Amino acid sequence: MHRFFLFTSIPFLLVILFAWLTESLRQQPIELIPTLSGKSEYCLTCHSDLPEISASHPMEVFGCVLCHGGERLALDADLAHASMRGGKNPSDLAVVEQSCGGSDCHSGSSQAERDHIQRVMTSIQATYTGAITNILFTFGEQSDLLPRFGALTVQDTSLPSKTGIRSLEAFNPSQHINPIIQQFAQNCLTCHISAKAREGADFHRQTGCAACHSPASQSPYNTSLDDKPKHTLSNAIPYNQCNTCHNRGNYDLRLMEFVERADQPATRLENYYQPIAQFTLCEYTLDCIDCHTAVEVMGDGDIHATQKDIQYVQCRTCHGTLAELPLTKTLLDADDRAFRLALLNPMMDLAIGDTILITENGEPLWNTRVLPGGSYELYGKATGQRLVFRPVMGSGCKQNEWEQDSQSCHTCHALER
Repeated sequence: MHRFFLFTSIPFLLVILFAWLTESLRQQPIELIPTLSGKSEYCLTCHSDLPEISASHPMEVFGCVLCHGGERLALDADLAHASMRGGKNPSDLAVVEQSCGGSDCHSGSSQAERDHIQRVMTSIQATYTGAITNILFTFGEQSDLLPRFGALTVQDTSLPSKTGIRSLEAFNPSQHINPIIQQFAQNCLTCHISAKAREGADFHRQTGCAACHSPASQSPYNTSLDDKPKHTLSNAIPYNQCNTCHNRGNYDLRLMEFVERADQPATRLENYYQPIAQFTLCEYTLDCIDCHTAVEVMGDGDIHATQKDIQYVQCRTCHGTLAELPLTKTLLDADDRAFRLALLNPMMDLAIGDTILITENGEPLWNTRVLPGGSYELYGKATGQRLVFRPVMGSGCKQNEWEQDSQSCHTCHALER
């Protein structure tokens, strides 16, 4: 009897043993309860090796689901990812409001400087309306240069509007029969930040906010096939991230085709500017973000007709003129915007009492400082490199007061290659 009982119990015991082994080998859930949601999520069970995306988005505060979406309690990968927003990129403009919005995040008021989504959506980088408008006007599809169409439908909700352009309709190539416009739509609409990047390592970027803030490469020269966008957000944006749109070739306006660069740049100097370009020492030593401010790049919340309408930083912003020193501001308030910007990209230590350069619109150039003796220092926002320079006033410069664009300075200061 006992032998029979033992014999019949073996299969049952084996089932229990198998179940125990299966359970013991199964990865145990790793629970995270972010403070912003207060809800459990198990994403770290599979993604514990991912680095924190940025110091301003700590995982214990934001978690994963708040930004990425997904099924927070699912342990099966397909189920967990089924409701993710934007695939691997929740900052894509199609979903950015759901992922990054909210009054305490990136769709708050302009007074609190939290209107980032509104600024980006209405920016030239997103709308591409300058190119679209010029093509439609040139080939007789509209009677003037007033922007009516953009890469996406967009509304300007800011009050008041500085430009008077309140909205844009999405450009629809199918509504135009001109073959040139069809060529333009097919070949020349890949650089606005809602468009998928071109194929190839030199074009590696994501869409939306991550097109700039998730650099594919921190290398000093070329990108490579291994340097794909990573799980990171950064304000230290190197020039070669800007290159993924702005310096990979030229458009043939006769054929409406994009012609990639034929040269193979091997140095920073060669990679920064194309061979036909003129530039000064500071232009290729610095990174793009050292000269172009956040308002110029991300927009100011208004719809502008062209990039030229919003771009205003010139050589004199930092160097002044023969008659005037550059504009400055002494930091006396610990809540000054300059301190907040410096905290997000800590390349230099600002302190109460420091005097920094500012733009004509009052934007703080927080990575600069006035030094004793009348010179200035600048720390590269992407490299941390310290550069010291002097103003034009008191120098032997022969500039004309009315010629302040970079092309005028190139007349004397352009480097020979």
